[in-house]
Amino acid sequence: MSDVAIGRAGPGGGELFRLRTIIILVLVGVAAFAAMLIATAYAPGTTPKGDGAAHALSNSAVGYSGIIRLAQDAGYDTQVIRDDNLLDGRGLLVVTPQTADTPMGDILTRRAKLPTLVVLPKWQTLADKAHPGWVNYLALLPASEPYGVLAPQNKLTIARSKSGGAPLTATGFLADSGITIAAPRPLQSMTGANLHPLLTDAQGHIVLGQIGDGPFYVLADGDLIANKGMRDEANAAAVFDLLDQLNVSNEPISFDVTLVGLGRQPNPLRLAFDPPFLAMTLTLVAAMLLAGWQAFVRFGPPVRRERAIAFGKAALVDNSAMLIRKARRQARLGGRYVETIRDRAVIAFGVPGRLRGQAIDAYLDKLSGRAKFSDLARAAEQASDKNSLVAAAQALHDWQKEKAK
Repeated sequence: MSDVAIGRAGPGGGELFRLRTIIILVLVGVAAFAAMLIATAYAPGTTPKGDGAAHALSNSAVGYSGIIRLAQDAGYDTQVIRDDNLLDGRGLLVVTPQTADTPMGDILTRRAKLPTLVVLPKWQTLADKAHPGWVNYLALLPASEPYGVLAPQNKLTIARSKSGGAPLTATGFLADSGITIAAPRPLQSMTGANLHPLLTDAQGHIVLGQIGDGPFYVLADGDLIANKGMRDEANAAAVFDLLDQLNVSNEPISFDVTLVGLGRQPNPLRLAFDPPFLAMTLTLVAAMLLAGWQAFVRFGPPVRRERAIAFGKAALVDNSAMLIRKARRQARLGGRYVETIRDRAVIAFGVPGRLRGQAIDAYLDKLSGRAKFSDLARAAEQASDKNSLVAAAQALHDWQKEKAK
């Protein structure tokens, strides 16, 4: 029985694939898998249409996706913020809370000195089942909803009136901007302490105002920049000019959707490709490449495996001894070893051929020496374990060697 590996097939051995082909297939597979992982980690993901609410990803009449698409088509630099870590940008940020209990504290604190436009909620709507992403108007929200967005830090009194679509008047630092925007129907306006008007209706009701002296703006009526207001080309152009005026830098104008629950969740896979975890990822990739290289390339000369069962008498003796050791029967070999030494002694010392059995042992005992053969033979035959057998066999061997001198 042999454990030697089967050799390579010859020229006609019928190999299905060459080594080079296998290597190319493995490399292509690894490259494709790595590209898929990276693409998955950094994919922007799908852009949800939302439930028709008033936010930047909604296509409904009260949503704000229209102004973003129009602005991008016109070359304006706009973006939708779905990551909390990007809310500290220097450009104008448009925030669209939906209800009075929307948590505004953190975002307003982070943007205390950055241009921010808060659009107050106005409409109570119901999803249109016949048209996904659309809504049906139910009624105006209770005044407590837009009032509660900035309360109690900023208490704004909310009012509703019939505007008739008359143009709004630009005041404050917008007075010389030439912005003319038609008032929504109905019009939602506000008043409050420390609120400076920027857009007002004919009765002086504030539609767009600035709170304090910083770049903190509040738009009372979201219909002004909603999809329904973008139907008029002149009105859309005026809204773009308005946002440019509020944006104190050349940075992109951003629309936040994290407050309405559309923020992007952290991607654990992306962490593997971002510092500081990138170093660990590269280390693991290098280790895998080295392991793969070692699998294809031999290091050092080939080592031929030995046969499971060797040839020759020596191998037969070794195998027999191994079987005896595994069976733990070494102590029972004492008698056989005594017979071997006795047969050698009969020839070496000229024991008369007529002697048999104990007579041979008696003859060997008469030979001069420190020990008697019969005593040594009895000790070997009576050995009960491996150690006593080895000691007795060594004594017989020494006896034979002493008499042979």
